[in-house]
Amino acid sequence: ICVRPGLYDMVTQTRISIIADSLVDGKRSSTGISHQLSVLSEIQIYGLHGEVPLIEILEKIFTHENGQATRVKPKAGASDLEAYFFDVFSDYDEERVYPSDIKKIIQWYNILLKKNLLVFSEASAEEPTEKEDTPNVTTESPSEENLAAE
Repeated sequence: ICVRPGLYDMVTQTRISIIADSLVDGKRSSTGISHQLSVLSEIQIYGLHGEVPLIEILEKIFTHENGQATRVKPKAGASDLEAYFFDVFSDYDEERVYPSDIKKIIQWYNILLKKNLLVFSEASAEEPTEKEDTPNVTTESPSEENLAAE
């Protein structure tokens, strides 16, 4: 069984596959280790002055939304998604971060928030927390090229 695009919690790794639980529906799946899997803590977002870890963007959204789900829906129009993302992260590279990337980030944020996997200090968005590093949460998607560091 091949893991489909989305967010997964890695359960275990065998010699030939990775077993993961979907964060959306809880279904357990396995995928060959030759498939492209991205650990969320390794994903970078293109900024005008360098790449920024995804976890920092998720924390910016968390702070912007006061710990609530996003006000903009992932299915909003491209201009609404871009305007929202600019409010959250005004330094993002508009030529290399596409509306589809913003949509995915918003979806991921809302899923991780709902599953209580994002725990940030509301007092300070600059101070990293232990929960920021989510090494077991992974994603598999063919369009990761726009988000991942080259």
